[in-house]
Amino acid sequence: MILPEGFQIHPTAPDINDYLRLRDIAGLSPFTSSAAEVGLAGTYFGVSILFEETIVGMGRIVGDGGLFFQIVDIAVDPDYQGRGLGFSVMSALMEYLKKYAPPSAHVSLLADVPANKLYEKFGFATTAPQSIGMATRIEH
Repeated sequence: MILPEGFQIHPTAPDINDYLRLRDIAGLSPFTSSAAEVGLAGTYFGVSILFEETIVGMGRIVGDGGLFFQIVDIAVDPDYQGRGLGFSVMSALMEYLKKYAPPSAHVSLLADVPANKLYEKFGFATTAPQSIGMATRIEH
């Protein structure tokens, strides 16, 4: 995969501070530091895109390693969007799955519009009406 000059992709999820910062500036829902610490430890595979020494993009795969995988946390700093970085993140994640996941593995994601157009380029399709995505958040 070809990145614009000055950008590098690393096969690792960001640390907690970069993870929370990138989620915030990319407009993703917030999480607590303690939840992020536990969640990041459960990363099956992750990638970070750096520009100079700053993480400006990320994506992760979570799952059980055999049956089910979910792509999560696709985020690019708004100052760096429009340069193909989201495509590079997805390419790295999908390359990893094609290499290591069993052929029968179920790979899913929840797509915000208009990001669904990006995911369609990697073979993802809506599942309705056979199934629909559902979600909830735990409130205390």
